Amino acid sequence: MNALSGSSTTALLADATRLHQDGRLEDAAPLYARVLAREADHPAALYFAGALALRRGRLEEARGLLLRAARARPDHPGTLTALAETLLRQGEAAAVVQLADQLIALDPRQAPAWFLRGSALARLGDAAGAAVALRGCLRLAPTHADAQQNLANALLDLDDLEGAVRHGRAAVALAPRSGAALAALGHLLIRAGQWAEATKLCAAAIRLEPGLAQAHWTHGIACLLVGDWTQGWAEYEWRRHHPDFAADFQRPALDPARRWRGETLAGQSLLVTAEQGLGDALMLARYLPLLAGRGATVRLECDAGLAGLLAQVAPCVVRGAAVGAHDLWVDQMSLPRLFATTPRSVPAAEGYLRADPARVAAWAGRLPAGRRIGLVWAGNPGHQDDRHRSLPQRMMAGLTAPEGACFVSLQVGPRGGEANAMPGVIDLSAGLTDWAETAAVLANLDLLISIDSAVAHCAGALGVPTWLLLPAVPDWRWLPDAGDRTPWYASLRLFRQTAPGDWAGVIEALGEALRTPRA
Repeated sequence: MNALSGSSTTALLADATRLHQDGRLEDAAPLYARVLAREADHPAALYFAGALALRRGRLEEARGLLLRAARARPDHPGTLTALAETLLRQGEAAAVVQLADQLIALDPRQAPAWFLRGSALARLGDAAGAAVALRGCLRLAPTHADAQQNLANALLDLDDLEGAVRHGRAAVALAPRSGAALAALGHLLIRAGQWAEATKLCAAAIRLEPGLAQAHWTHGIACLLVGDWTQGWAEYEWRRHHPDFAADFQRPALDPARRWRGETLAGQSLLVTAEQGLGDALMLARYLPLLAGRGATVRLECDAGLAGLLAQVAPCVVRGAAVGAHDLWVDQMSLPRLFATTPRSVPAAEGYLRADPARVAAWAGRLPAGRRIGLVWAGNPGHQDDRHRSLPQRMMAGLTAPEGACFVSLQVGPRGGEANAMPGVIDLSAGLTDWAETAAVLANLDLLISIDSAVAHCAGALGVPTWLLLPAVPDWRWLPDAGDRTPWYASLRLFRQTAPGDWAGVIEALGEALRTPRA
């Protein structure tokens, strides 16, 4: 007979708790189960068993046990804290805020409650509220490394780069052997424009935790920004394992064993899957003829709106439809690595798409004579960095068309209607029903002025002169030290912010360029 079989409930619980605290989780779990078999609503056993399940990562089990424990002891801080931690990991941020408020009402000196409140508010998009709560946590527990890191992230969302980096460094000082903390600081430094240090930090994070996807991915971005594309493309492959992106790569229809890794393509059928945004798909379409040139029969899986335009470089399968038979497949964002692309070897920078002649002629008849200048001032509002890359409408409205020229708006989406408030601007959005139509309009323009958008990529792919407006810390592809040109598109001229948020300076430079007589 087991020595504990005749133990009292109190003794069983004491033994289980001791084992739990010693880290002997597998030995503690059956003892909690025995207590609950005797007393199903024993509040302490429910709490400890729930906390153990949370520690083991069994979130549904923890949730059930802790909800029962909370019903038995609704004012027990430990139970409420563990339940809030569980719900936060399950993504139920609003419920976490309620529990944290309950805990703070019981005792405002509980640092974990403030931490949970701040973390949940950050998930809900309330960066200001998160910063207040996390500062409350740090007043009570200055050495709380996760609170330092989460506060850094909240300040980043509030565009307080200096504060974000300061707290990111504090998190690293408290956890110097944490690869996650080093990688997170690397991300903050990228946003602050300190790319060289970001690269070093991410490399250090990888040495500490070689399998940390966030560190590899952030390292890749930093390397791409500084022009080390060989290392950058290799590290960028880790996006498949990054917690924020991994779900996008769960595709049962694609056999991992048949992913193309650079082997010969002669006589093979290759499915290329567009990933990320529409601009990425347009930018990387330049590689499709190169794949065909290696002897592959190429098809592209892409967004329905792109299919009519991109069919000229490869037959298209609309995303969501059956992909059909294929020998090999590859993600489109892997093509620069597989072609060993460097800033000096970008293919087809002069252009690789053409607009349909019939559509071009149709639009030519609808547009006014004279010099035509297209405008795009906002991107997809769902983009994670849209608030930095898009302009307020009033900024673009401050531009004046040169004599003999007119502005036409290619702005679509939620902000397309803003063109109506811009005197003299012709709104074309109603006719831009797909990217083939957009390409036909672009082919009729003398110039496009655009923020970092898919329209700008389309113009570059067509070879249309384009002035691209960029934030101080641009997307990786725009090489911040490359001046006003980009290796990706010969027809683009870049206008960069000289300080974060300084769109006024960009618009002033644009206005001066528009007033300068063309050569």
